[in-house]
Amino acid sequence: MATNPVYGSNFPDPAVLEVDGTYWAYATKNRVEALPVLRSADLVRWEPLGDGMPELAPWVEPGLNWAPEVAVVGERYVAYYTAHDRATDLQAVGVAVSDTPHGPFRDDAERPLLVQDTEGGSIDASPFTDADGSRWLLWKNDGNHVGVDTWIYVQRLSDDGLRLEGEPSRILKQDQEWEGALVEGPYVWPHDGRYYLFYSGNAFASDRYGVGYAVADSATGPYVKPQDGPIMVSNDVAAGPGHGMVVERDGRTWYVHHAWPPGAVGEPEPGRQMWLTELVFDPAPDGGPDVPRFLGPKTDLDLA
Repeated sequence: MATNPVYGSNFPDPAVLEVDGTYWAYATKNRVEALPVLRSADLVRWEPLGDGMPELAPWVEPGLNWAPEVAVVGERYVAYYTAHDRATDLQAVGVAVSDTPHGPFRDDAERPLLVQDTEGGSIDASPFTDADGSRWLLWKNDGNHVGVDTWIYVQRLSDDGLRLEGEPSRILKQDQEWEGALVEGPYVWPHDGRYYLFYSGNAFASDRYGVGYAVADSATGPYVKPQDGPIMVSNDVAAGPGHGMVVERDGRTWYVHHAWPPGAVGEPEPGRQMWLTELVFDPAPDGGPDVPRFLGPKTDLDLA
């Protein structure tokens, strides 16, 4: 039987992409690699492949590459990632391109795709392609970095995924007690004609970190939080679970996320490990939108 964590070394803010039956995972930088990459045939056994972005963009100050997510756009793979912008001295979102899912991803731009220099910077970019083919980017302004509100934003992407179009919209902020000073790590998942926005709240290096959700009738909102608490929290096997994304395998739905070992929150070793937690949707008793529920985190996985 497969067990959690599915990757026991430090692999924060994981994102997974499936390509022709092979899974590729990407994460926040480690001590050596700006964009760590793993490969798996089954979501549970992972092979490290090294650095997917060995050469940094001209605008990047090395050392603070975070939370990459990769989308397939035509014949190319487009990575949206966070890094430190030399010009503003803030975190910013960049976009890099590769011919393969494992890289090397290249960003030759002189400036980042996005940096909100009046709102603390921009982090945690997450691409979403709607059923009509329209492309969107979600992210968070790094407001807790400068003591202002954190908002989840959404904005249209060009068809090639390399440019933002139109104006950004604010769709969610921290307004519940459990979220503390921030919301972050957005990921949109369509289900039964609606759009579910999973996000994390509170401080990542604490056992108060968890996952909440909001729901909307369109990718751009308006989003509503149906309940006043998180739907994934720390337990006796995983502390501070969160900052994840959704993936399907064999008709089942999984949330790929990180968590600390209990008793080692904030410690450099082993760090934030990669977990799989099954996600199900229960019918709402009032006939409203289905209610997402996580079956865990738990160590045993009913997954071959």
